Amino acid sequence: MKPLALIVAQSRNRGIGLAGKLPWHVPEDLKRFKALTTGHAILMGRKTHESIGRALPGRRNVVLTRTPAVFTGCESAGSLDAALRLVADDAMPFIIGGAQLYADALPRVTHVFLTQLEKDTEADTFFPELNPTEWREVKRARGATGGVEFIDLERVR
Repeated sequence: MKPLALIVAQSRNRGIGLAGKLPWHVPEDLKRFKALTTGHAILMGRKTHESIGRALPGRRNVVLTRTPAVFTGCESAGSLDAALRLVADDAMPFIIGGAQLYADALPRVTHVFLTQLEKDTEADTFFPELNPTEWREVKRARGATGGVEFIDLERVR
């Protein structure tokens, strides 16, 4: 199976969004996101792109949308299959959200880069629960500022 990564930050109650935005600001998580995704293709849903507000530099930005549209500095695709064909030359493209794309892509994902906040947050958007029998933890580190853990998982085959 070709490598496909997913990167997500979630609260203890698996919250990932509130009213179309991240319900927290964790600079360490943003730094990790940039370090891991720079130089790779990033695949995101339209709402995620709109919440970011621009193409992220140093990455190939692909926006998944059912309605053909032009996004400055980005390519667009009408489906996950079409997006994966666009980025077939990338050693490990990253799924960066939102919730529907996470759910659709998860069966194909080989690596999860999880930022786990050690608190519950108010949220209206949630990350699917990972089946622990399908994933093996390969790395775990506590954030320097506390209240967060960085967990790297690989799919068990």
